[in-house]
Amino acid sequence: MATKFILLRRLSRFVKPYSTHRSSCVLLEHLGPIGFSDNKSSPTSLTTAPRNFCSTPRNPSDDSQVPAAIDYHSLLQEDEFHRLANSTIHDLLEKFEEYGDVVQMDQIDGFDVDYGNEVLTLKLGALGTYVLNKQTPNRQIWLSSPVSGPSRFDWDRSAQAWVYRRTKANLLKTLESELEQLCGEPIDLSSNS
Repeated sequence: MATKFILLRRLSRFVKPYSTHRSSCVLLEHLGPIGFSDNKSSPTSLTTAPRNFCSTPRNPSDDSQVPAAIDYHSLLQEDEFHRLANSTIHDLLEKFEEYGDVVQMDQIDGFDVDYGNEVLTLKLGALGTYVLNKQTPNRQIWLSSPVSGPSRFDWDRSAQAWVYRRTKANLLKTLESELEQLCGEPIDLSSNS
């Protein structure tokens, strides 16, 4: 058994990432059936047929879940990213605090807004918690939602909004919809008032 483990460990160096824009694949080069000789100590020769192992089909019929391609020329410079992300997060902080005054406290026990270490947290008691934070290396705002789960929003220059590339969802519209669904009160995060 130890010999098999050592052989498999040595073979792992042949595993190379291989991907297309539609799937996440691993290409195993020079691997085929693995066998052992009669003395169980030396492996037999390996075949040279490469094999692909993909987590998704190469030609999915539904393109709606395929993320849009990244235009690396349009990525934000770091200072512009911080300006836009900080403005968005601070605006959300103010709107969430105002929203707490509108939402009846007896409906949502444990409503709390907190901002620290560049992380905005909106606690809705038993309804769940929202967390927003900046991811500078990716130039994204990350959202953890009790309704839609985790999402990564990129700045879309043409829309002038934070957009989730996979679903084309707008950050502010997503929060407005989910908060109204959870709390029963509408909230307007798009206005500058």
